[in-house]
Amino acid sequence: MFAEERREKILTLLNEEKRVFAKDLAERFQISIDSIRRDLTIMEDQGLLKKTHGGAIPSTKVRQAPPPPEIRYGEGTPQGNAIAKLAVSYIRDNDTVFIGSGSLSYVLLKHLSDQMPLTVVTNSMRVADALKEREWIDTYLIGGRVKPSGNITDVLANEFVRQFKFDVSFTTGGGISEEGIFVATPEVGAFGRAVSAASRRRIGIAMHHSLGNEGFAKAGRIEDLDLLITDEDADPEAIERIQALGIKVVIATAR
Repeated sequence: MFAEERREKILTLLNEEKRVFAKDLAERFQISIDSIRRDLTIMEDQGLLKKTHGGAIPSTKVRQAPPPPEIRYGEGTPQGNAIAKLAVSYIRDNDTVFIGSGSLSYVLLKHLSDQMPLTVVTNSMRVADALKEREWIDTYLIGGRVKPSGNITDVLANEFVRQFKFDVSFTTGGGISEEGIFVATPEVGAFGRAVSAASRRRIGIAMHHSLGNEGFAKAGRIEDLDLLITDEDADPEAIERIQALGIKVVIATAR
């Protein structure tokens, strides 16, 4: 097999599995691990992937569209559910909690304890709709222009959120690294900063494919977080760079 053909197969595997490991690829193609690492380096230079500790993940564009609603507001992956389950363990009775519009934020809802009295503030019509029948939760929906996604992040929303104070807010983004928390648009970034300013405790939640990545618009500094929760597939080097800034990182294990 020629090197170019092998790299095409690596890219296909990466697109299917969302993560590849150099050791597994070396065994699969019956070549040395050093040869695989050279392949991954060349492919990274071509912008085809991003190397990580022990392998690679898909290359990310600076600005990415959010996933379609059927994926964004689904049941979540095992890793996502592990993160969500651990994240809600930091909520206490009668807390006022901000839950946003990301896919991980939506997964949080099914892990909230039954009958735990809470006040939830959200900028997502989907989140508000999912909570409206839970009588033990007081749900407030941020006002402003409703986007096709059902999310509200405009200037009015920024003013609205300043009327609140949150015990806990959950922060996520398309990219979270030592450089900051990144989202798709400046409008969403400004809204994220307003939520952070209104929060007593800020908990970041990030899947492994977001950790270590950056993006188009900054929603805040990584140092603004009190805690970051990710999954066991996260790049150890990305975690170390964040921990070096004094941020506590907790790993959620899918069982």
